[in-house]
Amino acid sequence: MSLVPADRATFAGELAFAESLAVRAGELLMERYGRVERVDYKSARDIVTEVDGLAEELILAAIRGRYPDDAILAEESGEHRAIAGAAPMSGKGRVWIVDPIDGTINYANGIPMFCVSIALAVDGAPAVGVVHDPTRSETFAATADGPATLDGVIVRASDKERLTDCVVSLAMGGRRVATRARSVRKAIRVSRSMGSSAMALAYVGNGRFDAFVQEGGLSTWDIAAAGLIAERGGARVSAMDLGPWFDISRGSRSIGLLAAPATHHAQLHQLLR
Repeated sequence: MSLVPADRATFAGELAFAESLAVRAGELLMERYGRVERVDYKSARDIVTEVDGLAEELILAAIRGRYPDDAILAEESGEHRAIAGAAPMSGKGRVWIVDPIDGTINYANGIPMFCVSIALAVDGAPAVGVVHDPTRSETFAATADGPATLDGVIVRASDKERLTDCVVSLAMGGRRVATRARSVRKAIRVSRSMGSSAMALAYVGNGRFDAFVQEGGLSTWDIAAAGLIAERGGARVSAMDLGPWFDISRGSRSIGLLAAPATHHAQLHQLLR
C-alpha cells in the first residue's frame, strides 16, 4: 500500500475540505450518540433526529463559508441554489451533496453502523466523494481522477475469482423477489445488510463487501460519494438497467444500484433479473 500524493488530484483542495468537514460532523454525531432527544417520522419506515439537522447545519455553513458560489443538495433541507447558479438538480455547475447521517435508524437505536457522506458533483458528474465512519474513525475518499483511499492509503475493490466466495450487501424488492433472492444467495457465499447504504457501498471500494446490490429506494445523497469511491476502487458501478449509476436529476428513493468487480458484475445482474 502507498500513500496518495495529495497534489495529483484536480480537486485536491475540495477533497481535503470534505474530509475535514466530514470528521467534524462525525465528532458532533459521537458527542450525541446514545443521547438522541427527539425522533420524528419522515415516513412509515424512515426517521429523522435532531442530530441530523444539527450535523447538516454544520456542514452547510462550512460549505457556504468556503464555497459561496456552489449549490447544495442536502437530505434534510433539500436544494440550496447558488446566488448566480443553476438549480442543484439541473446537472449544471458545482453541487455539494450531503447526507449528515446515513443510517439514522441505526444511529437512533445505538447501533454503531452509520456515516457522514459528502460529495461534490461538477456538471452532473461526481468529482469528490467522502464517507466518514465516526465510530471507527475511518474515512473513505476518492476524486474522479484519483484512486479510492481509506485514511489516505490507496485501496482496491475485491479481486476474488469465484462469485461463490463473495460477500454481498443485498437489498432486493419488486417482482418475484423471493425466487430471485434465493438464486443470488445460492450463487454467493453470504449476503449482509448493514442499514447504511453509503457505508456498504463504500466498503466495495476496499473489498470488505465484494459487491453491493440495492434494487431501489436510494437517493442521490446515499450514493454520490460512495459510488465514486467504489468506482475508483476498481468496481464496476451501474444502475439496475446497466445505465449510468449517477443522475443528479433523479428523485429521492428512486435509484437502484449494482456495484461489483467487473468479472462478476454481469453474472450478478443476470441473477437479479
